[in-house]
Amino acid sequence: MAFRLANRGQFPDWHNAPVPSFGTDRAKLLVVGLAPGLRGANRTGRPFTGDFAGDLLYRTLIKFGFAQGDYGARADDGFALVDCRVTNAVRCVPPENKPTGGEVAACRHFLKAEIASLPNLKALLALGSIAHGAVLTALGLRPSAFKFRHGALHTLTGGARPGLMLADSYHCSRYNTNTGRLTPAMFEGVVAAVRERLNP
Repeated sequence: MAFRLANRGQFPDWHNAPVPSFGTDRAKLLVVGLAPGLRGANRTGRPFTGDFAGDLLYRTLIKFGFAQGDYGARADDGFALVDCRVTNAVRCVPPENKPTGGEVAACRHFLKAEIASLPNLKALLALGSIAHGAVLTALGLRPSAFKFRHGALHTLTGGARPGLMLADSYHCSRYNTNTGRLTPAMFEGVVAAVRERLNP
């Protein structure tokens, strides 16, 4: 809390508050990230907007028909998602961009309510192992029953929404792309697989 209060004082024109989800509540796909970035969503008030991760995420969603318009890295750029919604496991920017287990647990009820509020939901895309675990826990499932692996497509059994597909990808962060852990082609491969599974 002290970290967020300090940011409000230092950057009074920034959003500096819990970041709401972005996209339609009729979404078939819910993308779940980790937490708002300090100079990204914490500044702009829209998930993955204004930082490198958003550049890769939204460019890829456009390519596979989950978004339309021009992504201008601003909340008022007119960019829109199609059959897709984007949220985070943690709603507020954490110190050093590293959420603690306590923060993930504290925000779990928001993620649980988010998933429950989407009547057309067919698939979730977890960006990183923490988001993967947060999704499963929010659904009442044990993360150990569905191991995180980049490119994995899990059909969820049991829990609050049996039958949902959970797709895994490494987080599309600048660190992961700079180190080669995740390439744009690797990320596109996961989103392409999700698109194929969602097609009639």
